[in-house]
Amino acid sequence: MIYRTKVAIAALVISFATQASARELVVRMKNQGVGGAMVFEPMLTRASIGDIIRFVPTDPGHNAQSIPSMLPAGAAPITGPFGKELVVKVTKAGLYGIECRPHFGMGMVALIQVGAGTPPNLASARAASLPPLATRRMAPLLAQVR
Repeated sequence: MIYRTKVAIAALVISFATQASARELVVRMKNQGVGGAMVFEPMLTRASIGDIIRFVPTDPGHNAQSIPSMLPAGAAPITGPFGKELVVKVTKAGLYGIECRPHFGMGMVALIQVGAGTPPNLASARAASLPPLATRRMAPLLAQVR
């Protein structure tokens, strides 16, 4: 009985410690920002497994969704509603390419790097075919992956 109680307490402590270490990171969806027109800010976000990413529209007409060819293996696709906040808990290590569907052709992209070390999907993310303006914005983000 005492052993079971100690195991249960240890499991609770580990659970609370894991939850306490998770961060909430905010990415804003903007018509105009530091990087120009139609941007996510920040464009590159580094996160840990279990972190929460909150996509906040500061201007109407934006959404956040994953770019299918830039998603870690086994990660669920991300699709947010237009003009509404989206909250995502990242559960797989790797790179998550994010687009605003209506402004993808205008280069509205972001990159989330989850986990330490070389992302397992770095090569496929670099090989992804994107519209020209999206490629122009994504290339320097991918160059910052470490």
